[in-house]
Amino acid sequence: MTNRYDTGMQVRRKVLGDAHVDRAEANKQPFDQQFQEMITETAWGNCWASDAIPDRERSMLTLALLAATGNFEEIPMHIRATARTGATKEDVAQAFMHVAVYAGVPKANHAYKLAKQTYAEMEAQGD
Repeated sequence: MTNRYDTGMQVRRKVLGDAHVDRAEANKQPFDQQFQEMITETAWGNCWASDAIPDRERSMLTLALLAATGNFEEIPMHIRATARTGATKEDVAQAFMHVAVYAGVPKANHAYKLAKQTYAEMEAQGD
């Protein structure tokens, strides 16, 4: 493995938590191993590892981009990550307001729905 992979795995664990990463690693198969390594190296070992902007803002950007591009499947995972990145519910709500203005109300509406469900699950679990 590369240094970027090792860095990426550390950052991934810091942002998403050990339990999430352990589950993802357990589900990795030869079919998607190269893809998973690429994500760890580029998304986590390059982008998220950069100290150019704080994790709080990076969370807000990530959530807004996921919503704006209609990639809703990863929103709950990144909502859960806000507990570790410092992005508050208000931060996330404001990010989704930008989505409504610049990418469309239906996308923002769906993102809000997913965020509310995820926050409720987190509260029920004591997260």
